[in-house]
Amino acid sequence: MKVVVLGAGVIGVTSAWYLAKAGHEVTVIDRQAAPALETSFANAGEISPGYASPWAAPGIPLKAIKWMFQEHAPLIIQPRPDWAKISWMARMLMNCTASAYAVNKSRMVRLAEYSRDCLVELREETGISYDERTQGTLQLFRTEKQVAAAEKDIAVLKADGVPFEVLDAAQCVAAEPGLAAARGKIAGGLRLPGDETGDCFKFTQSLSQLAEGLGVTFRYGVGIDGLEAEAGRIVAVRTSEGRVTADAFVVALGSYSPQLVAPLGMRLPVYPVKGYSITVPIVDEGRAPVSTVMDETHKIAITRLGDRIRVGGMAEIAGFDLSLKAKRQATLTHSVEDLFGGAGDQTKAAFWCGLRPMTPDGTPVVGRSPIGNLFLNTGHGTLGWTMAAGSGRVLADLMSGKRAEIEAADLGYARYLREGRKGMQAGAGVPVPA
Repeated sequence: MKVVVLGAGVIGVTSAWYLAKAGHEVTVIDRQAAPALETSFANAGEISPGYASPWAAPGIPLKAIKWMFQEHAPLIIQPRPDWAKISWMARMLMNCTASAYAVNKSRMVRLAEYSRDCLVELREETGISYDERTQGTLQLFRTEKQVAAAEKDIAVLKADGVPFEVLDAAQCVAAEPGLAAARGKIAGGLRLPGDETGDCFKFTQSLSQLAEGLGVTFRYGVGIDGLEAEAGRIVAVRTSEGRVTADAFVVALGSYSPQLVAPLGMRLPVYPVKGYSITVPIVDEGRAPVSTVMDETHKIAITRLGDRIRVGGMAEIAGFDLSLKAKRQATLTHSVEDLFGGAGDQTKAAFWCGLRPMTPDGTPVVGRSPIGNLFLNTGHGTLGWTMAAGSGRVLADLMSGKRAEIEAADLGYARYLREGRKGMQAGAGVPVPA
């Protein structure tokens, strides 16, 4: 088929790669001047299948209230009225039950584990390099309460066969020697040895070049204005450079995906949740992290990327606001300095923010839409880098008429219809607003 992929972030580029590998003629369209210049640019750098968890979890509503009064809060909710935000948050709260959490986490881990395996295979096949490391993730607990709360995650890891290690403070320091000076602040940890790290930006840029070698065409600096539907199918995408026709279309526009499909009557529950990061050069190897450390208290990831430390985290619910706030940088700096003091040069920190496309249940939307030749690959939240390769592979298989190598029925848009979420009605074979 002739396929148009809309979006050149890590999700769009991996989709293009696997579609081209499957023999399709692929064109990627993006408004930016190069790939991975938005949410994929400076994320936390962790590839953490075992840590794949929905933000919607038991106890989160109460925690959210407490976080509002913390100096270094992991969750910030801007008070500006926004119906999309209110609706999304309400649906997220509906998923804050033990049963929903177990289901959502299980399917997220399933996709994330598969994605990690796909990435390993891709790396072996191409020799692609992106400051990768394969030394696991350490989820660090500062209190005994956090240690006890990890039991629900451990139960899911056991059920899904994900390797893990429960560590005491001394073992945490043995795994990450740079934590030695902070040992007194550590209550324990959960180590996931199968996790990896790497620079998502470097990976996406390199993979796009490899994809060009397979015949993929990238059209940068092209605005995407809308989709044209006729007789129950998408016939073209309207762009700043005219109409582009194809046999099939893939929406991989992250937080902007709902805006594109809304005129077709699709209520895609993806909302932007802003995250921040700093990147600092390492000045003391002995104090620097070896891989990724997840600071559970502040929900911040501290990752080694070559000769740099990437510190990323926080969730700010503020719509499409991309302003950089000094207070958020202070939280990132506090976390890394509190645990790895003196490892990096904070005077040279590069401060960044991006909009994570999040669904209320945490699971991305990967697969066919209600329109036969329109496919979705979006809503990965904080796990786009972790799930990118697997999502692209699943999508390419489905679009090629193959059975995906993992269960994928509960990853698609259809799950919202099965769960009784209305807002669409059929008209001439194309969903239209109710």
